[in-house]
Amino acid sequence: MDKIAVLVPCYNEARTIRKVVADWKKALPDAVIYVYDNNSTDDTAAIAQAAGAVVRHEYQQGKGNVIRRMFREIDAQAYIMVDGDDTYPAEYGPQMVELVLEHQADMVVGDRLSSTYFTENKRPFHNFGNSLVRFSINYLFHTSIKDIMTGYRAFSYLFVKSFPVLSRGFEIETEMTIHAADKNMQVDNLVIDYRDRPEGSVSKLNTYSDGFKVLRTILCLFRNYRPMAFFGAIAFVLAALSAIFMVPVLHTYFATGLVPNFPTLIVCGFTMLAAIHSLFAGLQLQNSVQKNRQDFEMNLVRLQNTYEQKLPTPHLDPAQSH
Repeated sequence: MDKIAVLVPCYNEARTIRKVVADWKKALPDAVIYVYDNNSTDDTAAIAQAAGAVVRHEYQQGKGNVIRRMFREIDAQAYIMVDGDDTYPAEYGPQMVELVLEHQADMVVGDRLSSTYFTENKRPFHNFGNSLVRFSINYLFHTSIKDIMTGYRAFSYLFVKSFPVLSRGFEIETEMTIHAADKNMQVDNLVIDYRDRPEGSVSKLNTYSDGFKVLRTILCLFRNYRPMAFFGAIAFVLAALSAIFMVPVLHTYFATGLVPNFPTLIVCGFTMLAAIHSLFAGLQLQNSVQKNRQDFEMNLVRLQNTYEQKLPTPHLDPAQSH
C-alpha cells in the first residue's frame, strides 16, 4: 500500500504533463504519481513515463471510466486527484494530505471558486455553469461545499473503496460530491489558486453537452438519494393541479347539483390518483434508501478492518522491546 498516491487522468496533455509530474515529485517526494492515459493520440504517456510517473492505461473513453480504473487498482492511505493540464498548483498537496491523514477528512475539495477561478478562466459559460451546479447541489442536498466541479481533490482510503463510480465522463466530480453529502462523509474545503490552461492546451470539457449531462446527473442522483423529496414534490404539484381544476366543478355541483364538465372531473380524479401513487412510491423508495445507508455503514466497518490490515507494521527497535 502506498502512503500517498497522486492520480492524474490524462487525455492529450503532452504539452503540460511533464511539468505536472515534476511539480508533484517536488511537492510530495514520497508520493507515487500515477498517470492514467485515456487513449491519447499524442505523446502524453511517453512523456509522463520519462518524467518518472507510473503510467497505466484505460481504454474506455471518459474521465469517469478512468477514475473507476484508478480507484479499483490503487491502494493508498491518502489519494490526490489532479488534472494533467497544469491548472492546479501542487504546493497545496501536503496540506490536503494532512487533512486526510491527520484530520480524518474523507474528501478534501480544492476550492477554485473562492479564489482566482472567475478571473483566470476565460470561458464565461463555464463560470455560470459552476455557480449553477454549486447552488443546485448545496440547495438540494443541504451542503456547503464551495466547488462542485473541481478536479483537484484528496480522498481517504475509505472513500475511494466505498464510492460506486457510475458516471462515464465529466459528471464524475458531481457524483463524488453528492455521494459524500448523502453518506454523511467528512468533506473539507481548501481554498486554492487556479490558473488557466497555458496557450496551446485545449480543454476537453464541452460547455453545453457536458453541462447538460452534469445537470441530468444531479437530477437523477437527487431522485435516487432523496426519493421522498423528489416524488413528494411531484405528488404536491399533481395534487395542486387536480385541486385547482376541481374547484370550479365542485362549485357548480354544490350550486346546481349538476356536473356539466365530466371530462375535467375525470382528468382531475386521475391526476389525484397519480399524486397519491407518486407519494407512496417515494415512501417505499425512501425505506430502501435508508436500508442502503445502514448497509453502507456496515461496509465501512469492514473496509476499516481491511485498511488496518494493509497498513505497514511499525518497525520496533529491539532495545525498546525490553
